[in-house]
Amino acid sequence: MTHSESKSPTKTALFFAFAAIYIIWGSTYLGIRVAVETMPPFLMAGFRFLISGTALFIFMQVRGAPWPTKSQWRDNAIVGGCLLLGGNGVVSWAEQKVPSGLTTLILGASPIAMVILDWIRPGGKRPTLGLWLGIGLGLTGLIILLGPGAIPNGARPPTTRVVALIAASILWWVGSLYSKHAKSGADPMNAASIQMLAGSGLMLITGFLLGEAPDIHLHLISQRSWIAFTYLIIIGSLVAYPVYVWLLTHTTPAKLSTYAYVNPFVAVFLGWAILNEPITPRIFAAAVIIIGAVAILTIQRNKVSPKS
Repeated sequence: MTHSESKSPTKTALFFAFAAIYIIWGSTYLGIRVAVETMPPFLMAGFRFLISGTALFIFMQVRGAPWPTKSQWRDNAIVGGCLLLGGNGVVSWAEQKVPSGLTTLILGASPIAMVILDWIRPGGKRPTLGLWLGIGLGLTGLIILLGPGAIPNGARPPTTRVVALIAASILWWVGSLYSKHAKSGADPMNAASIQMLAGSGLMLITGFLLGEAPDIHLHLISQRSWIAFTYLIIIGSLVAYPVYVWLLTHTTPAKLSTYAYVNPFVAVFLGWAILNEPITPRIFAAAVIIIGAVAILTIQRNKVSPKS
């Protein structure tokens, strides 16, 4: 039994942890959208996690946490690459052209990828009929959301950005499943700091390779982009991300995936209320279908693997 498994978290701790990723992560889509208005996306995300990762790593070392082993660096660098470069840097790039509410609805269907990836991994189980129903319903919701006429004229995002979001959701769950089954045994907070450091390095490299550096003009960055950037560092990274990593070791992937049908409601509401992003009846219907599909997937996963 590992150290993380030897101490079961209290119901109160789990409640607040889930509340954090439900509400905070729903708001970070808005934060990213505002930040990239005047900041280059990959460099913004890279510096965000470089600052928060360094702060968390130093904090853990000051508290006496053991220096990570070679395998812990390796495993968490892989996870950080998937979760942060893939699942956050790419999302930041996509949100330059995709409204925050629409972004979270597309990513809201990500548990479909989780079910399929958990099936094809070594030792995985074939989805049940109920899981296939959830997958089909989720794909139907995406078709309704992204099909012709669903989004008002002038507001339709580029196809490349939409495809990037789908790829980001797949990479996010690849990293999550790898983290769940990795055997290096790093403390959750140590693991989170390594992931942030590794992910930030990859995002900064990507940003420089894509030529984002010349786009940095500090005097042209708006005040609200700076506010959003600060919020993402403190609340989105230093609070919510370590909580997510902690939950990976204390709950099942199926239960954890429930954030995917709460985040969209938070993000869509905030995007509409603050940025005047459109909510049409068709977008609302697609949201209900996607969220319903995620609920089915979660319930079915709990039935199939209650002890996973």
